[in-house]
Parts: sequence; structure tokens; C-alpha cells
Amino acid sequence: EVQLQASGGGLVQAGGSLRLSCAYSGFASDGYAIGWFRQAPGKAREGVSCTNRGDDVTYYEDSVKGRFTMSSDNAKKTLYLHMNNLKPEDTAVYYCAAGVGGSYYFLRSGGNGMRHWGKGTQVTVSS
Repeated sequence: EVQLQASGGGLVQAGGSLRLSCAYSGFASDGYAIGWFRQAPGKAREGVSCTNRGDDVTYYEDSVKGRFTMSSDNAKKTLYLHMNNLKPEDTAVYYCAAGVGGSYYFLRSGGNGMRHWGKGTQVTVSS
């Protein structure tokens, strides 16, 4: 069974940085899409970054391009989201999620259809 656990959120001033971590387990093979999603109060969930395991391509939501980078440490079975130059509009609960399917579709759909979700971690950016 796929399990995901996100951590690393917190309160940071605008312009600051945070690194989120997502410990994962239970993947039977490559091909799963895995990524980060977020939901701000009163807003729909949106994709932040997503890739298919074993693939070299990572997709990012337009507003985070150039500021956020997703990486993984396969030995530690951990997915990271490095967030730089944070803005107040990045304030949200961030989730890591995984599912069978295309990473670009999952990013654009806000993770619709992704089967496995970790508990969220709150990121708050003060102005």
C-alpha cells in the first residue's frame, strides 16, 4: 500500500524559503505520478509540481516556476519541494500525493483522481 507523509511547513516571511518533505513507501514500480498540491482557504486545490516516477520531466504550476523546485532522494524514499522567494499568495495547506496516470493531467486538474494522499502541512507566508 502506498503511504505518504508530508512535513516541513511553517511560518515564513515573504521572500523567505522553506523545504517540504514527503516520505513515501509502497510503490510497486515506476510509472506512478507523484507531486505536490496545495489548497488555500476558500480556493480550489491546485497542482504545484508533478512528475512520473522514472521520468525526467517535472511540471510546475506557472506561478511557482523559477521559485519552487521538486526533487527526490530515492535512497531515502523522500520527495522534496524547495520553495524560494515565497509570497503571501503561496499560503496554503500543501499535500503530497501519488497515483497512476499522467503527471501533467494531475497537475492541471489539481490532483483529481490521485488515489494516495498524505496529510497536509501548513505553509504560511507573512507580508
